[in-house]
Amino acid sequence: MQTKRNIIIFVVIALLCGWLGVIIDHFIPEQPNGNTLGMGIWLILPLLTTIFLRAFAGDGWRDMGLALNLKGNAKWYLVAFLIYPITTFLLLSFGYLTGWMDFSNFNFQAISSAFVSVFFIQFIKNIFEESVWRGYLTSKLLQFKLNDFWLYVTVGVVWGAWHIPYFLVFLSDSDIASVLPVNRLVFTIIGIVTMIVWTIMYTEIYLITRSIWPLVLMHATEDALINPLMLDGYISIAQNKEFFVSPTAGIVTTLLYLAIGLALRKIRKRYIPSLR
Repeated sequence: MQTKRNIIIFVVIALLCGWLGVIIDHFIPEQPNGNTLGMGIWLILPLLTTIFLRAFAGDGWRDMGLALNLKGNAKWYLVAFLIYPITTFLLLSFGYLTGWMDFSNFNFQAISSAFVSVFFIQFIKNIFEESVWRGYLTSKLLQFKLNDFWLYVTVGVVWGAWHIPYFLVFLSDSDIASVLPVNRLVFTIIGIVTMIVWTIMYTEIYLITRSIWPLVLMHATEDALINPLMLDGYISIAQNKEFFVSPTAGIVTTLLYLAIGLALRKIRKRYIPSLR
């Protein structure tokens, strides 16, 4: 009952904190775009909630996944680091072969420099996220022995719904347009579906390693690689083909991530008997 109560508290706060941030930003209009007090509240309040629940509401710290657990898991750190680069390479190759992507502005050296320059910041930011979504919500739901797919959907929906204020308010129109030519509502729906699919990959690596650190590494790699690739204009996508090959939320992209997630699940089920 205690765990269930605390999960409900966490979910309610996670789903409301972004809207609290929106209200606060409404009263402080002159703030840097993409770096407002409201966004800070949206990002950090779920983590503060988990710290409170662990420290004062009986959840404890043992299942947070803070240990590196490198023994026997080094290869999974490598897998976590390579998932997004390999998937992006496959997607760009598909875009090149189909002629759906324009690489006129592609500059590998500039992309590499951009990756290195923002990776550390993204790594720190994603400690906040992964401590929450895998280190808390996933780890607590595992106590209820949910079916794998119910676990994916539950975490993915809550994780996606936490992003709703970001998609509807915080994210700039230009950033949305660089990903997909849709309005904010459609973008939000697609974003939540994407979060659910991503959750399969993140959950499986967490189940295998029982550590948040490969997930922080994976998430930071995604943010440092794919976001600059799109937002800085290193590639451009033919009109109406964004729905298929957007590196963030295209159909082909999402299917690749789904295949990777299900492959990781199959590996865990078949080759790691203690984790079946």
